[in-house]
Amino acid sequence: MLPVSASRARGRTVTAANRTKGSLLGDRIGVADGFFRRLAGLLGRPPLSEGEGLWITPCSSVHSIGMRYPIDVLFLDVRGKVVGACPGLPPGRLSRLYFGAKGALELPEGTLSRTGTEIGDTVEFQEAPDVRRS
Repeated sequence: MLPVSASRARGRTVTAANRTKGSLLGDRIGVADGFFRRLAGLLGRPPLSEGEGLWITPCSSVHSIGMRYPIDVLFLDVRGKVVGACPGLPPGRLSRLYFGAKGALELPEGTLSRTGTEIGDTVEFQEAPDVRRS
């Protein structure tokens, strides 16, 4: 249910779907599983477009310090169950620590509302098709 192994996902993208609600959360989700990639997160990036996101693992808390736009964040346990949610996390903030979370999924603001995603839902990841970027 969680993304493919870190060694296979590094530098690639995955798709994320709310299996409980049958909705697509994103089809261009980057994977941040190394120390520096997790540390940088979305810093210095323009606002996420619909379908984009970042899967940070391992992770049980995030910050938006230095960011210029709000984001939606889901915290998932090892089975992909949503154990925490921060819709519209504003810039310059820290999320709380979500014990039991194994990763955080950062998404464009409004994604959680649009998809009806909430605590208790199950999120499923799949490796995205290999699309060459120009």
